[in-house]
Amino acid sequence: MDVKNAFLHGDLKEDINMKPPPGCVLLLVYVDDIIITGTDSSLITSLQQQLKDSFHMKDLGTLTYFLGLEVHNVVSSVFLNQHKYTHDLISLDGLQDSSSVDTQLELNVKYRREEGHLLPDPTIFRQLVGSLNYLTITRPDISFAVQQVSQFMQVPRHLHLVAVRRIIRYLLGTSICELFFPSGSLIRLNDFSDSDWAGCPNTRHSVSSWCMFLGQLLISWKSKKQDRVSKSSTEAEYRSMSTVCSEVVWLRGLLAEIGFPQSHPTPLHADNTSTQN
Repeated sequence: MDVKNAFLHGDLKEDINMKPPPGCVLLLVYVDDIIITGTDSSLITSLQQQLKDSFHMKDLGTLTYFLGLEVHNVVSSVFLNQHKYTHDLISLDGLQDSSSVDTQLELNVKYRREEGHLLPDPTIFRQLVGSLNYLTITRPDISFAVQQVSQFMQVPRHLHLVAVRRIIRYLLGTSICELFFPSGSLIRLNDFSDSDWAGCPNTRHSVSSWCMFLGQLLISWKSKKQDRVSKSSTEAEYRSMSTVCSEVVWLRGLLAEIGFPQSHPTPLHADNTSTQN
C-alpha cells in the first residue's frame, strides 16, 4: 500500500537543526510504502480498511516492487532481485559501457587507509558505497567487498574509488543474479561461520563472515570487521561464532513467534579445527 499524504508537510523553507541523543547517529529515512503479509486474507482486508479509514492510501495489489526490490512469484516460489536498482547504480557512475570483471576485488590486494592520493571530492565515492550497501540485500556475493571499501568513507582516496568501480564492473557481468526461495523447503535453521585473522592492514582486526539458511533458503548474511584485535586465529573464529550465535537466538525467537518453533538444536558449521575440539 502507498500512503498518499506522507509528505504533506515535508517541504520546509527554513533550516531545521536537530541534535541527536548521545551515541546516536542521526539518520532520517522517509518511507510511504507498506507491505502487509499474513495467512488470513480476511484479517489483511480488515487491516487495510482500518488504515484507509485513518489515512489516504492506495492499494497497490500483490507485491511486485518495494523500495528497489523486485519480487516475482512463480509456481509458489519467489525470486527476489534488484535488477533495476543495479542498472541505475551502474549508470550513476557512467560505467554502463565498461568491460566486466570476474571478481569483486583484485586478488591478494590489501587496501590501506593512507595509500594513494586523496579524492578532491568524496561525494561520488560515498554515494556509490552507500548504494552498494543497499544492494547487498539481494547480493550476498558482494558483501565482503562492500565491507572492505566501506572502511574508507571518511577519507577516501583514489585507489579506494578504483576498488569501488571494480565492484560495479563485476555487477555488469552478474546483473541478472537474484535470490531464489523455493516452496517446500524445511523450516530448520543451519548456519555457517568463518573469519580471517588480522586481515586488516590498518588495525590488524579480523573480519567475521557468516550466512544462515532456513532449509535451502539463504535468509541472512553479514561480513563485518571485529571490534578488537584477536591474538590467534582460534580467537578470531570464536568471536565470529559468538556473533552468529546471537543472530541464531534472535532468529529462533522470531520463528517461534510466527508459528515455526525450532524443535532441534541449530547446527553451526566452522572450518577451524581448534574451535571444534
